[in-house]
Amino acid sequence: MNSYKPHCNSCYNEQCVIKKNRLNGNMPEYLENKNTMHCKKGQNFILEGAPVQGLYFVHSGKVKVAKTGFNGKEQIVRFAKDGEIIGHRGFGVGNFYQISAVAMEDTVLCHFSTTLLHEMLQNTPALTFDLMLFYAEELNRSETKVRKFAQMTVRERVIDSLLYIYRKFGQSKNLFEIQLTRKEIADFAGTTEEQVIRIISALKKEKLIFTQGKKIGIENVGILKKEIAEHHFFLDS
Repeated sequence: MNSYKPHCNSCYNEQCVIKKNRLNGNMPEYLENKNTMHCKKGQNFILEGAPVQGLYFVHSGKVKVAKTGFNGKEQIVRFAKDGEIIGHRGFGVGNFYQISAVAMEDTVLCHFSTTLLHEMLQNTPALTFDLMLFYAEELNRSETKVRKFAQMTVRERVIDSLLYIYRKFGQSKNLFEIQLTRKEIADFAGTTEEQVIRIISALKKEKLIFTQGKKIGIENVGILKKEIAEHHFFLDS
């Protein structure tokens, strides 16, 4: 695995902004200078407060992006999968990362240094435009999440989080394609592990979700959507 270096021309992540612009301008030359990182499950490849080293693009794997909140409590900002960008919150706006990032399974990352990215963006207008659209969409998602969470009950926040996980990673055999601890769900939903355990137990009794050990799956997506419909269910992934 550690010798594998994915090339953008053969990459299957069609929505990746680098993949989409790989043939524009001097991009073929720039792509030869990217780095490949192989992270084991649980490996932290971005430390909150560390100097910005550029952007990371997930070639394959799953990543947890988090930020330290009040009293040192971890707040999970989002999860990332194949083709998505990590570290963009620090790029271009400061010298230090405002988030941390951890591989949730063995993950392959494409890394572009800050210097290389600056040159790419200055000389590839199409890439700059696509990245600008990405930032605009990210801002919209963040504002929507803040607005929703301010209005939702704890149960609704947990349901919203479960639906997000369902949309983002999908499920097979009635179980999510990613295994999260109850604490990780709580850190994403902005509540406590105890609250998540109680709500998951209630949803299971109502036959809205299914559990198998620590794994979770949704049995009735429609009813869960209706329960939070007044908050304008937002299909973010």
